[in-house]
Amino acid sequence: MGRETYQVPVNDVFVANRKKLRDKMRAANVQEGIIYLKGGPSETRFDSDHEPIFRQESYFWYLSGVKEPDCSMSIDIRTGETTLYIPKYPPSYATIMGRIRNPQEWQSLYCVDHVKYAEDVEDDLFRACSQQPTSNVNAHGPETPKIFLMNGLNSDSGKMYQPPVDIIDSEKLKDLLDTKTLFPILAECRVVKSSTERSLIQHVTEVTSFAHAYVMRNMQPGMMEYQAESLFRHYCYYNYGCRLVGYTPICGCGPNSAVLHYGHAGEPNARQSLDGDICLFDMGAEYFGYGSDVTCSFPVNGKFSIKQRQIYEAVLQAQIEVYRMIKPGVSWVACHKTAEKTIIQALANIGLIKLHDKSLDELVEIRLGAVFMPHGLGHLIGIDTHDVGGYLPGKQMRIQLPGLKSLRTARYLEEGMTLTVEPGCYFIDHLLDEALADGSPLKGYLDSNKIDEYRGFGGIRLEDVICVSDCGCVNYTLCPRTIAEVEHVCAGKPWPPTIDEAPELLRTRLTDTTPLL
Repeated sequence: MGRETYQVPVNDVFVANRKKLRDKMRAANVQEGIIYLKGGPSETRFDSDHEPIFRQESYFWYLSGVKEPDCSMSIDIRTGETTLYIPKYPPSYATIMGRIRNPQEWQSLYCVDHVKYAEDVEDDLFRACSQQPTSNVNAHGPETPKIFLMNGLNSDSGKMYQPPVDIIDSEKLKDLLDTKTLFPILAECRVVKSSTERSLIQHVTEVTSFAHAYVMRNMQPGMMEYQAESLFRHYCYYNYGCRLVGYTPICGCGPNSAVLHYGHAGEPNARQSLDGDICLFDMGAEYFGYGSDVTCSFPVNGKFSIKQRQIYEAVLQAQIEVYRMIKPGVSWVACHKTAEKTIIQALANIGLIKLHDKSLDELVEIRLGAVFMPHGLGHLIGIDTHDVGGYLPGKQMRIQLPGLKSLRTARYLEEGMTLTVEPGCYFIDHLLDEALADGSPLKGYLDSNKIDEYRGFGGIRLEDVICVSDCGCVNYTLCPRTIAEVEHVCAGKPWPPTIDEAPELLRTRLTDTTPLL
């Protein structure tokens, strides 16, 4: 029997998000007009009639919470009145897809003021702007309120959010459209989460954490990587109703653990694990449109080797040092550099890095850390795994240097931001070869013989979901993190433990600097 589901009050999420957007529009001196967003369309797999599981477009979800495809929404900036536009289904729809909801049911379900059919959108938007009183006057008289559409660049994907073609191509509406104002304001709305959004992210991260522990407890040498993925998906769906995951699970064992986004169609978690492998499992559940993103690394046989322990402890210490820094006003770039610095120190202690006359800070600045941690420290998280708002006009710009250019944001932290903290250390042949090549400014700081001992090791990453609080951070992740905790779970022991089950383990955790259970 599944666990009790987490109940989400629609008013506390989507109605509040719409009010937040209106407030920010008015703060930007936009007092009137109509905000219009279109949801995701019905899709099939290529030319077949197979319908993949629909997942709503993220900006539309943020404002509406509408699960169904082929809908759109308008919001009157002045009054806050919200209209949901729905498809008009033929009677035959009920035979195949189930009873057709009437407009009043849609209105009640999604807490909107009006429900109309999609065929009415053009006339409705024109009427709303033409009849709306205006306080804006130019040299030619009163200005007609505008229709504000989304149009902008997603800094993670590099893809454009483009306004709906049917509205852009409308002769009736062409003089009423504004495609510049809305995008940065709505993207910024999603950066700092409300208390209800934070509760959702905390819930799905706890589910994700327990699913990781379930996988860790059941993983053994000889199992296939895809079996780990299957265990994770099963746990989240069977126990907590999480039908979707936030992204394609990454289940790399052995050398595959050094492939940052392993698990895609070309490398589909298909290797058999071997005794002595390190497992790097990066997986996150999704619930009510909000996702988590957690990574655990552990030995498939349940016991860390000396090399595995050294690298694991380096990464864990990097994570701890970042937690000590996090609070409002701190630079995310500075957090990234602190993680690099901690890992460089650990690798120097092992003998892979030679400091010579350089300080750790100097080695960070010549980008030595990027050889071993080529990705960014983490990212904003929410409705999208790599949530929006990382690079917006007027905010800090991307730094075009190794490692730093992979940061998904360079912003200063703010209370209410939710982010991942995911330091890692990897032994990636082509990066090592480049750093050791003749003429490389990094060559003299690397011990090639010692590094050769770690080729094929793979990598270790630890990733938690955290929220920036008024004086620090709250860690939503409840995974085993210390060496003792990981080996405890790998041995088949319960997680989280009770004081009767593992007194020494809990006493260690309660006096340690790692995040509390």
